[in-house]
Amino acid sequence: MKPFSLTALTLALAVAFPATAQDNAQVLQELRALKSRIAELEGQLKAQEERKPQWGMTPDQARELNRVTVKTESLEDSFTDQGYKGLTIKGMIDPAFIWTRSAGGSFAFLNEFGGNGGDLSYPNDGFGYANSYFGQAMLDLQKETEDGTLWRLTLAPQKNASSGYNVRSVVHEASVSLPLSDNQTRLWVGQIPDWSGYEYWWSHEQPLVTHNLLFDFTAPSFYTGAALDLTRGDWWTRVLVGNMNASRHDRDNRAPVLAYRVDYSRSEFDGWGVAGVEGKSFNQRIRTFEIDGYYMRGDWTLQGQVAIGQWAGNAADGNLSKWKGMSALVGYAFTPRLQGTVRADVIDNATGGGGIFGSAPNFECDLPERDAFGALTGSRAVGVCPDGRNGFGPKMNFVADSAEWEPDGSGRGANRYALSLGLRYLYGLNTTWKIEYRLDAANGNVFLYPDGSYRKRNELLGTSVTVSF
Repeated sequence: MKPFSLTALTLALAVAFPATAQDNAQVLQELRALKSRIAELEGQLKAQEERKPQWGMTPDQARELNRVTVKTESLEDSFTDQGYKGLTIKGMIDPAFIWTRSAGGSFAFLNEFGGNGGDLSYPNDGFGYANSYFGQAMLDLQKETEDGTLWRLTLAPQKNASSGYNVRSVVHEASVSLPLSDNQTRLWVGQIPDWSGYEYWWSHEQPLVTHNLLFDFTAPSFYTGAALDLTRGDWWTRVLVGNMNASRHDRDNRAPVLAYRVDYSRSEFDGWGVAGVEGKSFNQRIRTFEIDGYYMRGDWTLQGQVAIGQWAGNAADGNLSKWKGMSALVGYAFTPRLQGTVRADVIDNATGGGGIFGSAPNFECDLPERDAFGALTGSRAVGVCPDGRNGFGPKMNFVADSAEWEPDGSGRGANRYALSLGLRYLYGLNTTWKIEYRLDAANGNVFLYPDGSYRKRNELLGTSVTVSF
């Protein structure tokens, strides 16, 4: 009931029922008290109304909103017209320092694999586990158009997928992925890096400074061709026909290969994949197959890989080379910033005196000549010695009658092992410091030292600072 109605009712009752002067005075007093209370309640109601949120905008606010809206639409149109829509740019740089017992210490950054005139017999030159894909600088450009086409250009001077074969190009990947029936069925064409194994190319994606033996020595580096790219639920399949480790066919390398990879993600924490190559490279039959898997949950990281392969004419004796190997990695995060990692690798490469990807199969060396009975003739002859930088190839022994290092005569190549211990510290959101101790070993004397001797072991200490965006 409104205050006015209450007041009128009270006055009417007073007129209808006359009373004494004393009664009238009492009624007037009560009326005054009631009026005061009504005024108080009206004041409280008005204050509550004023405290309620006020919806809507003032004219100035409306004009400001319109101005911001027009400016935003103009910027979006300009962004699209200049080709920035759907464009992502990423980059990485990782200056490194590497010390080995056989070659000493040096900074490694953007150094070419094939320096010194391409003389791969030089122990500090060419591609190797101590001169692999670290010390990099990378710029990755990706663009998605409105029709779902994906375009990618990844640049990495001196340390890209083609660098190991001295294809003097800064291009690591140049590819385009075209949707066919839908975005899960695509045609992928161009230069595409190899996809084998559990390790990645770039240092900011790696817990250790170096790569495992299987990454460096049991897989191709890149393909130039066309691939069918299929995604079906938890399955991802790629099948490619193209050139292996070559931008185009030449007179020594005319046959294409079939390369493939299938991945299955069992959950957000684990999965596995298989990859392989079938065909010819440099007109020699080649076949590789590997399976890898991962489990990452909480503070733990577990990764592993098994690989086999063979390549006709690639052994040290000129015949079929074969290899089989395994790599396993365990990582544990001591804190959100600090991770410790242990990695162990092994490769059996004894057949034909050895021969494998990334390591020349037949280093020629000057050796003392011997007759059919093994006696010295006093002449010199060209023989086959191991890859003294990477530890693959024929085993060497020190022979007393010639006082020189010579192949042991078994015709068997060395089997290789490696053990790495490392720490990775996240210094900032985009900056990581890494340090690694690595022991490489073989079952024969295959590591060449500066004094001309061959030994069974070599040690490495590496560190790098990786910055990415």
